[in-house]
Amino acid sequence: MAISPPTERLWWKTPIHRPELIWIIVAFLWGLVMFFMMIYWHAFGQQNLATETYRTTPNAFYAKTEAMVQQYRVRDISGLPVVRPPAGGDVYLIGRMWLWYPALELQKNQTYRLHLSALDLQHGFSLQPININVQVHPGYEHVLTITPDQAGEFSIVCNEYCGLGHHTMLGKIFVTDGGVAP
Repeated sequence: MAISPPTERLWWKTPIHRPELIWIIVAFLWGLVMFFMMIYWHAFGQQNLATETYRTTPNAFYAKTEAMVQQYRVRDISGLPVVRPPAGGDVYLIGRMWLWYPALELQKNQTYRLHLSALDLQHGFSLQPININVQVHPGYEHVLTITPDQAGEFSIVCNEYCGLGHHTMLGKIFVTDGGVAP
């Protein structure tokens, strides 16, 4: 013998009280607002970079990067080459344990195609203080079209744990008004 009749044990036959219904409607509407705001901010908020992604191999990407370094190297800082590629050109940046290679010198208000890849592990490309974040994977070449709009020295931080030296994985991007960066 059942304690309650079968019709009352089925959840879809239980009446919804008014406060519960109000909260369900509010939660549903808030979910819709958040969904459409994500689309809006992606299109108009200039926060999320749209990227192109291609398959590559670590050796092929390294070869492209080294060719760029050999052609556009302007100086070294702490043994790391600094390259100044031409405006409108392709710029290659490698994430590897525990270094972003090479350092870049870009011109303000000029557009570049920034190619990112990792040679060994997944790394996080976080440009500070601008707060651009991209996950960089080995075997994939991520291409961002960027136009630096302020001069200065910017740090690249790996924000994806990549091993014991993760906390030391830094890189540099210098943006100049047309002169030579410090």
